[in-house]
Amino acid sequence: MNYPATASKGAGALKPAKKSSWSVLLGAAFIMATSAIGPGFLTQTAVFTGELAASFGFVILASIILDIGAQLNVWRIITMSGMRGQDIADAVLPGLGYFVSFAIVLGGLAFNIGNIAGAGLGMNVLFGVAPRVGALISALIAVFVFLSKETGKALDGFAKVLGLVMIAITIYIAVITNPPVGQAVVKSVAPDRIDMFAVLTLVGGTVGGYITFAGGHRLLDAGMKGREYLKEVSKASVSGVLITAVMRVILFQAALGVVAAGASLDPANPPASVFKIAAGNAGFKFFGVVLWCAAITSVAGAAYTSVSFLRSLHPVIEKKQPLVITGFICLSTLVFVLAGKPVKVLIAAGAVNGLILPVALLSVLTAAHSKKVIGDYKHPLWMTVFGVFVALTAAVMGGKTIITELPGLFR
Repeated sequence: MNYPATASKGAGALKPAKKSSWSVLLGAAFIMATSAIGPGFLTQTAVFTGELAASFGFVILASIILDIGAQLNVWRIITMSGMRGQDIADAVLPGLGYFVSFAIVLGGLAFNIGNIAGAGLGMNVLFGVAPRVGALISALIAVFVFLSKETGKALDGFAKVLGLVMIAITIYIAVITNPPVGQAVVKSVAPDRIDMFAVLTLVGGTVGGYITFAGGHRLLDAGMKGREYLKEVSKASVSGVLITAVMRVILFQAALGVVAAGASLDPANPPASVFKIAAGNAGFKFFGVVLWCAAITSVAGAAYTSVSFLRSLHPVIEKKQPLVITGFICLSTLVFVLAGKPVKVLIAAGAVNGLILPVALLSVLTAAHSKKVIGDYKHPLWMTVFGVFVALTAAVMGGKTIITELPGLFR
């Protein structure tokens, strides 16, 4: 499965950068972050704030530490080896790369249908169009990004601009809800209750499945590989987690301000109720903007990263990557438009996706100590131990999902 790690020089391929730049690193960090910040991210944050109040701060802090453990390991090994995740897995155990690729693509498709649905709902909130129509419009916007002449730059800019829009709007909502910041800080280190399921849910939603590889694969496409980029890659991987954390913390503060004031979140749409309670109908429109930005950037991130796992299968996919990404987005949109919701098989794929992180991360950690993969690079032992811990906790979460969710899907 070892085709070149950087994009080919075909007409439609993503072009690698000639040298390192902070813009590329920041773009990769935002691609990872905005891939994680989707409709599910917004809902999880609001729901857990409603359940745990200020103690949710501890859950966020714990998940950030675990997320950094996963991303540091994956980004460093990808860029030190110059190989994508599937090729690393195949080097560790022949055939494993195909399994990882299949799981990532199938899980990414399942999640992308949900992302397309979220984009359609965002359009519905903003303009009153039917969700299916909003989904079609959103899909066309995402396709335009990947069909532009400078696809890599367009993707980076798309993620950065919309990511900043989400953060700015949520800051405004957080400020006007006047949350008890001091209490949140205290409970972040001394919580009233520790909810490990919430921690595992956040980790899975932030660095699970395709998200784990989004930033690292983008850096390879930008031509960044080898030990000369080690420090920059490490900083960028942590930056991606921290950008996600900033959005999580701000949304948490906004929801906490609402909850602390005695209001109850609407169980049918918890994140929307945060914005509406805070700022009335204008707040609801703001939520539409945030939801659309979160969903459409996740559409782009899921499509880009999922297809990157197919590129090693055949040179044609490598050469025609933007067109394959376009097809992936169109397929996701078609399923949503025709079915209105993900079919059971795709929902099942989303559940199985919870097991991708431990498999992929453990293969990366094994490769980190294989000279045929990373040459003379010495991977820190503490990072390996940290990564194994993250993989095991993710396996527990994925196993719980399989046991509790899958049986009910096919009754």
